[in-house]
Amino acid sequence: MWNFEAFSQRIAVINEEGQSLNYQELQEESRRLGEALGKRCLVFILCSNTIGAFAGYAGCITNRSVPLLLAQNLDKELLQHLIETYKPDYLWAPAEMKADFPKAAVRYEAFDFVLLETGDQSVYRLRDELCLLLTTSGSTGSPKLVRQSYQNVFANAQSIAEYLKLDETERPITTLPMNYTYGLSIINSHLLVGAAVLITDKTLVQKEFWKFFKEAGATSFGGVPYTYEMLDRMRFMGMELPSLRTMTQAGGKLTPELHEKFARFAQEHGKKFVVMYGQCEATARMGYLPAEKAVEKKGSMGIAIPGGKFYLIDTQGKEVTVPHTTGELVYEGENVTLGYAECGEELSKGDERGGVLYTGDMAQFDEDGYYYIVGRKKRFLKIYGNRVNLDEIERLIKGKFGIEAASAGIDDHLYLFVLEEAVTEAVKRFVAEKTGLNPAAFHVKTIKEIPKNDSGKIQYRELENYYER
Repeated sequence: MWNFEAFSQRIAVINEEGQSLNYQELQEESRRLGEALGKRCLVFILCSNTIGAFAGYAGCITNRSVPLLLAQNLDKELLQHLIETYKPDYLWAPAEMKADFPKAAVRYEAFDFVLLETGDQSVYRLRDELCLLLTTSGSTGSPKLVRQSYQNVFANAQSIAEYLKLDETERPITTLPMNYTYGLSIINSHLLVGAAVLITDKTLVQKEFWKFFKEAGATSFGGVPYTYEMLDRMRFMGMELPSLRTMTQAGGKLTPELHEKFARFAQEHGKKFVVMYGQCEATARMGYLPAEKAVEKKGSMGIAIPGGKFYLIDTQGKEVTVPHTTGELVYEGENVTLGYAECGEELSKGDERGGVLYTGDMAQFDEDGYYYIVGRKKRFLKIYGNRVNLDEIERLIKGKFGIEAASAGIDDHLYLFVLEEAVTEAVKRFVAEKTGLNPAAFHVKTIKEIPKNDSGKIQYRELENYYER
């Protein structure tokens, strides 16, 4: 996957406390973890943006063990459900979580992480080409995982490195969780070129983040729409950040106004602003808008990445050939993943997609072949880059509270509609806990009745009148 030997003494990862590993040390740490694992097996990594989680991930991939990356703060019931469903051989977890798994034996320790043996020894067969597992949404308790192959991960990292023109002088700073496909793609593509990843669990609103950014000379960061909304409110454009070269954005659609604002800022200050498009089902990235087109093509998610191909199909499955005509966006490329798993037995399945992904996004292209997302085929929102199924949210609320509820919204703003004011705070807390997402994304509204048509289907369009403008 990566050639750590080629970059031997270069820094691979460094945190705000000055702890670091060069590529030779990362390779040695990977070897030690491999010896502790003993064989190819399934490992759950409970992730934080720390050197421990980073080294565990690199070690698993290097030793051809298959990691499932999960948030360290994942709801305990959901985590237990996943453990029971997939029966991992090991957990790689922060040392402070050791007490949460009293029956697991400690087999190795490094960087404040512990390797815990669960006692479930290779219950399910792992397909040879299976490299990595990620959750489809990071939320709502679904056991559905995306199965990514070694070729998927490598091809996508290579493509990203090519279109962003990455090299060993890059120093990306983490702004996204590594268990999130976008955040992980930044790590994968920079390890490929021998760059130094600046890893931190601090957020953009903390002064420690910006101190680390400046002192370590960060050259790039990535963000979802909410990240850029926050940066705009923080008067980011007035900051002195001479080392910054590139800003990337994915995980949902920016408003055209904010897109143009950051694109013009980048253009005027000799920096690059690159809007991208992707899904976990395509490993990470499928499309990008070249920086030189960022102003001219505001609102576009761009063109297919190197090695990939886009086209649209209409409701009859025929290819759309006329510009500004809506169709479902289809992508072809080596980064299209193997398919899903919903239980341990399905980890042995082969490639179910054949390199073709029907994205579920409705799009158009212009006369120059640049694509624009105009809607979704199904009811999903991107919340801080995490895909959330609105129907699943409704099911969870009804199951927990036994009440009628409806969910709707726009990216980064999910509206929950209930009939009883007394439950609004409880509903908001519950959904935030279940998804593991910031409560600021959720707006709970009390309404007299949930609008429905004659057949009893909720009229979601009518709920748009309640959105905060």
